Amino acid sequence: MHKNYYNIKVAFSCNKNFSNSIDELKPFLGFDLKEIEQIKDPNSVNSENHVFILDTKFIENNFLSRIKIPKILILGQKEKNNSKIKFEHVIRLPLSILEFNHLVVDVSQKFKFDQNSLIKLKNYTLDKNTRYLKNKENLIKITEKEMHFIVELNNSSKPLTKDYILKNIWGYSSDADTHTVETHIYRLRQKIKNQFNDKDFIKHTKKGYSF
Repeated sequence: MHKNYYNIKVAFSCNKNFSNSIDELKPFLGFDLKEIEQIKDPNSVNSENHVFILDTKFIENNFLSRIKIPKILILGQKEKNNSKIKFEHVIRLPLSILEFNHLVVDVSQKFKFDQNSLIKLKNYTLDKNTRYLKNKENLIKITEKEMHFIVELNNSSKPLTKDYILKNIWGYSSDADTHTVETHIYRLRQKIKNQFNDKDFIKHTKKGYSF
């Protein structure tokens, strides 16, 4: 019998035969599985679960495109996937319980990793995994130091001083020339200005740098 070591919650909406089969397998799965017969609010599925498993009976539901968690489609041996919705995985039955368990856990873990790597700041998204700063129209690649600097700015409730940035982000000794910090930040601000036409992404006052 498996335990839910990963704290994974999975919603599913499938035909009665699959539902009965999966109900018997629940004690052997490494995640919590909850059947949803009718979805009235997609946000409740998004907020409470990490994966949504469905079959073709649910494929035309108008709510499907509004479910943002990873979706796994279950297909019978002769069924076709005619949906325009993107699925993280399509499973064709029969499938062993071991394969099923590993697949769901892997999909959930990847989703959690991707979510943790994305930081929302202002009208932008910072992807820590790829080091891309992007908005709806454009993106730029930033260096690892620039990424750490942006993350520190986002996490700080007060402006960051040049000395703090020099020592804690760029890793120079405190007696190094603070002009080094100004040069690095100037280059980053120019990148952002040129690509996004945003002169106020990073603000500078006598107290230091902030958003």
